[in-house]
Amino acid sequence: MRAFGFVPMTMMLTMILAIFAWAVPASAQGDPANDPPPHLKIELVAETSTPKAGSTINLALDTRPQPGWHGYWQNPGDAGFPAKFSWTLPNGLAAGDPRYPAPQQLIVAGLMNYVFEQPYAVIVPLTVPKGLAAGSSLPIKLHLQYLVCTKTLCVPEQADLSTVLTVGGGQPDPARAAQFAQWLRALPQPLGSPATYQAQGGALRIAIPYPASAAGKGAYFYPITADAIDYAEPQKVARDGDRLVITTKGKGSPGPIEGVLNVDGHALALTADRGVVPAPAASAAGGWTTALLAFLGAVLGGLILNVMPCVFPILSLKALSLARAGGDERAARHEALAYTGGAIAVCLALGAAILALRAGGSAVGWAFQLQDPRVVMLLLLLAVAIALNFAGLFEVPVPAFVNRTGSAGGAFVTGALAAFVATPCTGPFMAASLGAALVLPWPAALAVFAGLGLGLSLPFLLLGYVPALRKRLPKPGAWMDTLRRILSIPMWVTAVALAWVLGKQAGVDGMALALLLSLGTAIVFWVAGRRQAKGLGFGTVPLVLMLIIAAGGFWLVRAHPAGANAVAAGEEKFSEARLAQLRAQGRPVFAYFTADWCLTCKVNERVAIDTDAVHASFKAKNVAVLVGDWTNGDPVLGRFIEAHNRAGVPLYIYYPAGGGEPRILPQVLSPSLLEEL
Repeated sequence: MRAFGFVPMTMMLTMILAIFAWAVPASAQGDPANDPPPHLKIELVAETSTPKAGSTINLALDTRPQPGWHGYWQNPGDAGFPAKFSWTLPNGLAAGDPRYPAPQQLIVAGLMNYVFEQPYAVIVPLTVPKGLAAGSSLPIKLHLQYLVCTKTLCVPEQADLSTVLTVGGGQPDPARAAQFAQWLRALPQPLGSPATYQAQGGALRIAIPYPASAAGKGAYFYPITADAIDYAEPQKVARDGDRLVITTKGKGSPGPIEGVLNVDGHALALTADRGVVPAPAASAAGGWTTALLAFLGAVLGGLILNVMPCVFPILSLKALSLARAGGDERAARHEALAYTGGAIAVCLALGAAILALRAGGSAVGWAFQLQDPRVVMLLLLLAVAIALNFAGLFEVPVPAFVNRTGSAGGAFVTGALAAFVATPCTGPFMAASLGAALVLPWPAALAVFAGLGLGLSLPFLLLGYVPALRKRLPKPGAWMDTLRRILSIPMWVTAVALAWVLGKQAGVDGMALALLLSLGTAIVFWVAGRRQAKGLGFGTVPLVLMLIIAAGGFWLVRAHPAGANAVAAGEEKFSEARLAQLRAQGRPVFAYFTADWCLTCKVNERVAIDTDAVHASFKAKNVAVLVGDWTNGDPVLGRFIEAHNRAGVPLYIYYPAGGGEPRILPQVLSPSLLEEL
């Protein structure tokens, strides 16, 4: 509590007397007949007078303060005391914890009070045991001690409340139904998504999920956890995409913080766990700066994808397109623009889907579609088809509307395929950029996703518009057929990788189904290729058969049961509870988040994490290793990843010994980096 030198002397003396008065037995409080009327008029009301045996009903403390007086919330703030409940109940009946509506703020002499100055109701659940005979009388008694104050005066009061219920059918009393509905609507509703807080440098930032489409007016956080924040300090509220960030002065609370967010005229109950909460942009200019940096980072990240091993199929598609461009400058530019348009269109579509799903409450991130084994199955069949095409088994039938666009139509499809196949890949600069996109306004977020597609197609775009670069390409010739067959190899490797991912997601049965459907795909395309060799068209029957195969795979494949993936020896499955337990013990923790379809994750694990030197270093320093597997999608992990300003995996976090601030590591790891931790 703050220094009493700033509190009016009468109020301080009254509060001291209040403390003394509560220590005196109730029988010594005077003659109730001569006591003045209470300043809080309280009535104990049940939602039904005939509760059913084995049910739970609500009791309400209908409270009406006299003008100028106020009662206190469950956390009274800097001054005051919460009410004390003493129940006298028949055997077997149990009263639950009282539930309060959101309070109001009242500052007196620099002290923040959480109070009720208008009529309100505290709701208490009452559990009636099974086996009670109908007609049994249930006398309910409550002795309530509370403090009631004005701005200059505080008075301790008590009330003896009672009602008598009768075991019956449990029908609600019609006369009270509307009033109870109003009281229950005033209670805080569960937020449904975990919030995150970060205490740093005396400041406390709380990130609370809240739809970007909502106004967010009048947001204020009322802490239930005592001494988590400095109550009288102002709270600064900033919009950060689909969450609100509240910044105020903290008191270094080490555990979860419970509280109520009052916003847009309703109250939300939430629990904030410790994590990382980036400071939101302080102004519109800062927001645009963030958006611009995220866009540039996405362009650079997309550009780097072109040289990463996980995008060999993209390089294959681009090499063939560039070789076919020839020396026609106009055609080369059109093809480059079309390729860029296809890549950007797919990135925008995926980004829009992510933003829409997140606005609906789903914790999804980049490459979210690969968490569904049905999508992986379709990608596998697509990779097999491309590999067979590169190997010369058949030629892709081009629809008439694509033919009318010339080579640009094929380039657009190629760019779209390249971007879609690249979704399992993440590289430097991408994580921060895509993470920022999730908290930016949706136009800026979509611009970031478009930047990723632009970076992915930038080399092809430059070759289309810079003749000097295009002249360095070898001239078209017979060598292109040989190159085309060679380039089928990385597509087969991609198919094998997708089959492995599907086996992880859907088990051996799922992998066997995929191989069987791949065989069927090869037979269908072999038959179509034989027709084409005779000068005939691809044929309608092969197209119908391929649609049946794809639809059958999509319908038949099923995901493995959740949690089927085991962790390696010396590692533990990640959970926020286990992380908190390890940090409370003072142990250093290395937590990494991965997915079987994330090629960057697998490269890091093989090259940097799963090495004898790193394991020995971790063992020597007693470092606990926690693994979060996001292969099949996990909303809890998704929200944790989001709280660290990331759009997906990989994510690597090191928590130093002694509870220091966590350190987010780069997306490309090296053994020396982990050993130095």
